Amino acid sequence: MPNQSSLNDKTIVGLFWSFLDLLSKGGIQLGLQIILARLLLPDHFGLLGMVIVFITISTIVIDSGFSQALIRDKNTTQLDYTTVFYFNLFISFCAYGLLFVFAPSISDFYSEPQLVAIIRVISLVLIVNSLGIIQRVKIIKKIDFKTLTKINVFSVAISGGITITMSLLGYGVWSLVMNMILAALVQTILLWFYNKWIPSLSFSYQSFTKYFGFGSKLLVSSLIDTFYNNIFYVIIGKVFSTTQLGYYSNAVKFRDLAALSISTAVERVSYPVLSSIQDDDIRLKLGFKKVIKTTAFVYFPIMAGLAAVAFPLFGLVIGDKWLPSVVYFQLLCIAGMLYPIHLLNLTILQVKGRSDLFLVIEVVKKVILTVLILFALTMKLGIIGLIMAALLNSFLSFFVNSYFSGTAIGYSTKEQLKDLLPAFIIAVVMGVSVYFLGFILPANYLVKLVAQVGIGIIMYVVLCKILHVQELRVVYQILFAIVLKKKKAYL
Repeated sequence: MPNQSSLNDKTIVGLFWSFLDLLSKGGIQLGLQIILARLLLPDHFGLLGMVIVFITISTIVIDSGFSQALIRDKNTTQLDYTTVFYFNLFISFCAYGLLFVFAPSISDFYSEPQLVAIIRVISLVLIVNSLGIIQRVKIIKKIDFKTLTKINVFSVAISGGITITMSLLGYGVWSLVMNMILAALVQTILLWFYNKWIPSLSFSYQSFTKYFGFGSKLLVSSLIDTFYNNIFYVIIGKVFSTTQLGYYSNAVKFRDLAALSISTAVERVSYPVLSSIQDDDIRLKLGFKKVIKTTAFVYFPIMAGLAAVAFPLFGLVIGDKWLPSVVYFQLLCIAGMLYPIHLLNLTILQVKGRSDLFLVIEVVKKVILTVLILFALTMKLGIIGLIMAALLNSFLSFFVNSYFSGTAIGYSTKEQLKDLLPAFIIAVVMGVSVYFLGFILPANYLVKLVAQVGIGIIMYVVLCKILHVQELRVVYQILFAIVLKKKKAYL
């Protein structure tokens, strides 16, 4: 079993490269999204939004929870990896075939003839991604996020450059389609280049059943979660216009650049590290407690701040034509404040091997969300009402997630609330103050944005110091440790 010093070193190194990946890859994606938003129309993003749910669900089916099962297993063999590799590849071809055949039906559902060709081309990304699943798993198990950072940054940069060129040449929605395919292709090639694993010519039914027992429950729960995460694309695309879906789609993308990037960075480091101490409940609880408090301290003010500065941010970086997206973006940021907390709570259940509870949790949460969505549609509350349903569901989901994870490691919902509330309250106070400050600042987008961001950061740090929030010191220590280890461990 790894000692505490080794785990701390691995965690710090992993977090450094994971967040460097976040900043570099996220920065490139942000720049790309800004340029594309200025070059393309909301309709183009709306068309892509109509098919993204099918690609996302297919990706979940192809993986089938096997990645998480492999990462969690301490004794994986060459036969295990090979078996999962061939399964992933086979299912990817099946998924592509189904989408190819049903593309006309999907097109008829949305009354958008262009979708037939778009679906049949963009679905190729499923086969390409399946080829890199095992390579990525092996790199993650080694907590080698330095390599993943290089791969992600290079793939985003290459695909982004070609996408911008296609947009300038007038390819419209096809530039967005090719962006997804090229990013996956470059990423898969680099995964194979950096990780020299080659599958054997064998398949083990025993290996398959071993991992399927754990992964199947994750698969079902992931399918449910993914469907509901993308159901708004389906509803808005069907009930409202393609333009409205474009506004919503871009608001989600900008929110996710912060929300999903940070959440993924934390989850992909914490999962293998916490898995290595899964049999020591005391260390597991202490490690989880530290991760969840530090994550909240950093993440809450970012989301609250983004919601507060949304108007000048959108006006400045992507133009006035996207201002209808602002209110969607603000509500989505608030709904996403607890996103990494949800992921971390669910990670604990995976670490403890409780994939059965994973499925129960998803069913409970989605029943609640279904009721909220039906209420919003029945009352004709529009897109705002749908997003409010998601917002309310996010906060209710915290109680469901924390209850079940708390029973697994003895970290109750009450304890989690106690640990999270200080950062949450300070972030909300800061966000509300910065938002209303925008009404008295000059109308110039740049002046307003710089002033709001600067004042928001100062206000948050000062409030944390006054209230003696311990995580401020923890973040300082992590940054200091990274600086000390940088020359030794990262060069």
